[in-house]
Amino acid sequence: QVQLVESGGGLVQAGDSLRLSCAASGLTFSNYGMGWFRQAPGKEREFVAVISRSGGSTSVAVSVKGRFTISRDNAKNTVYLQMNSLKPEDTAVYYCAAGRNGFPPFVTNYWGQGTQVTVSS
Repeated sequence: QVQLVESGGGLVQAGDSLRLSCAASGLTFSNYGMGWFRQAPGKEREFVAVISRSGGSTSVAVSVKGRFTISRDNAKNTVYLQMNSLKPEDTAVYYCAAGRNGFPPFVTNYWGQGTQVTVSS
């Protein structure tokens, strides 16, 4: 059974940093592209960042470019999202995703449960 477990969310002030982690189990991690998505209250889930199977290729949304960085450790079956210079508009539930196709393109096969990130002004 595939499990993606996010951690690292919380309440921070604008300008602070957070690092989200997503620990994967039940799959061959290095065979999957991994991504982060987010969903704010009343809004649709949106793409944040994606990383290829090897970690050699990444892509981030324009709204977070220069502030967020995605990385992975295949030895630890974990993907990370480093978030710097956080803004109130980054407030959302952040979801980890795994894609069997890799990247590009990224097609989600599995979702995590999500972790809340709240940024106060």
